[in-house]
Amino acid sequence: MTSETETIIAVTQRWLEKAVIGLNLCPFAKAVHVKKQIRYVVSAATTPEALLEDLMSELHTLQDADPDKIDTTLLIHPYVLTDFLDFNDFLDTVDIAVAEPEFNDAFQVASLHPRYQFAGTAPDDIENYTNRSPYPTLHLLREESVDRAVAAFPDADQIVDNNVETMKKLGHAGWKRLGLDKL
Repeated sequence: MTSETETIIAVTQRWLEKAVIGLNLCPFAKAVHVKKQIRYVVSAATTPEALLEDLMSELHTLQDADPDKIDTTLLIHPYVLTDFLDFNDFLDTVDIAVAEPEFNDAFQVASLHPRYQFAGTAPDDIENYTNRSPYPTLHLLREESVDRAVAAFPDADQIVDNNVETMKKLGHAGWKRLGLDKL
């Protein structure tokens, strides 16, 4: 592993700890983080085609892995799809890949990006920060794990609304105070 790859993973882990877990944006993240069941992969891809190959490889790795060892994967791709609109367009390709019969509806992919923007929001609206990661990232999740987590969380359908409320209370100044603007 190169020092650049190590740095990218370290920055992503700090973001996960401070933002995702620290702000409780995903109430399911802490358990897999503490149990070290998150696989961090930095793609060297510089084209969408190469990233698709890495995605397929990681889906197979996750499919073959013991869930107690690897429950989820963060496929970080800092060299491709850095423009959010290009990244967003690529998500259609991701959906097609995940729907391949060989995966038997076993996975879903969440999208994270430094310039993430929900439809109907302005680029700097604070609610966009719920999905803003230091690098473009595809979060590969096992459908079984998501189903279990949602069943165990009484108000799973409120997570998005809770996150928007958390971000509005935090504001841009709070985001900066946490040092998340420097990751």
